[in-house]
Amino acid sequence: MNFTDKLNEYIKLTEDNLKGYNSNTPQTEYFKVLIDAMNYSLEAGGKRIRPVLVYEFCKACGGKIEASYAPAAAIEMIHTFSLIHDDLPAMDNDDFRRGKPSCHKAFDEATAILAGDALSVLPFEIISDDSLLSAEKKVKIISHLAKCVGREGMIGGQVIDMENEKKSDVTEENLRLMYKGKTCALIEASCVMGCICAGADDEHIKYAAEFANKLGLAFQIIDDILDVIGTQEELGKPVGSDAEENKTTFVTLYGVDKAKEIAAEITAEALEILEKFDNNEFLVELTNMLLVRNN
Repeated sequence: MNFTDKLNEYIKLTEDNLKGYNSNTPQTEYFKVLIDAMNYSLEAGGKRIRPVLVYEFCKACGGKIEASYAPAAAIEMIHTFSLIHDDLPAMDNDDFRRGKPSCHKAFDEATAILAGDALSVLPFEIISDDSLLSAEKKVKIISHLAKCVGREGMIGGQVIDMENEKKSDVTEENLRLMYKGKTCALIEASCVMGCICAGADDEHIKYAAEFANKLGLAFQIIDDILDVIGTQEELGKPVGSDAEENKTTFVTLYGVDKAKEIAAEITAEALEILEKFDNNEFLVELTNMLLVRNN
């Protein structure tokens, strides 16, 4: 199976699992609008990169892919919760996400907030209830996921991002710290959870985390570039929002060409780390794909 076919198979697998974990039933009739709002955003599309990383690191460490289903769905729910809240008027105030009206536009602001809240906690329920993971693995997964989402992870990174909008002296060091939380943390959780599902040793878990932080930084720099030279279809939301919100990015610091060079260098470092893993061919292609998605 070639790379594209395998990626599409993973996307379908993820979407089927997400539907199974968050379906309407007679028991959920009284909060159907909440589930509809959650699913509206969960079903908005995308490459499902984070679940794919969970699957592939599980396989690369010798695990069975079925063991990674719950964590893969969990990370996509967490990612979707962050997007719902990012789009709100109090945050980025974006009316579109992946070519569709944002959740607070398709429903209303209060429902969007609650849908995001629900998607932030359901992941821990589905991991806890999973029948294929041992109790020890569940504890490790939940602990790492919570750290990557919380104050020192994605949410902390978002706070730095908001504070940076008020500054005119944001440095590269500050940007890297912000991206480490805002973008890299969930990618790290994906890679590490896949390793834990497979019962990988601490050394390979460390390599997975290092790879993830390289990949996440390169991914975010490419987003910075697309916000300047890309299209709404490529970025999944209106372009030009960084400039409108007075955000400092690698592009505003160094220009498009230099930002591309930095992203390429970091990607090369990520690929070198992947050499520590067996059966890494798909991960190599995925990493390269994420670097050139603006071409």
